[in-house]
Amino acid sequence: MSFRHLAFAVFLTGAMPAVVLGQSTQSTQSTQSTQDTSSRLSLELNAVQDVSGSCRLTFLARNGTGVAIDQAVFETVIFDTSGGVVSLSLFDFRDLPADRPRVRQFELPAMACDSVGQALINGASSCIVDGTESGICDESLLLSSRISVDLLG
Repeated sequence: MSFRHLAFAVFLTGAMPAVVLGQSTQSTQSTQSTQDTSSRLSLELNAVQDVSGSCRLTFLARNGTGVAIDQAVFETVIFDTSGGVVSLSLFDFRDLPADRPRVRQFELPAMACDSVGQALINGASSCIVDGTESGICDESLLLSSRISVDLLG
């Protein structure tokens, strides 16, 4: 074997563990990212629809915390498209069983959906787990929007 081939073989031997280690780290980060998302209470603003002079907000809730939530009530602020506060309400998401998606709808009376700019989840007003108040609704909350109306928190 020539010196050049020997040097190349030594280089590959030294480089392979770094490549394998890099792939292992990426795989671990991807798994952790998935686990972080799946262990959260996810609220997604899924749709808005004008219904009888009101705007109906549709949310998809996924409770991935592993704990059944008996009742989740969130203080919600609605902003118009210019950024002004339109309403401050309590949205009662009711019970959110562990590992089961739930769809919840809320009406904004006398408001057209095209005037809704953003929704802000100000925090949990009430979060009942096993009959007592819990911080899990705030601590594990993950917000997203599937539509052009932003969901903030």
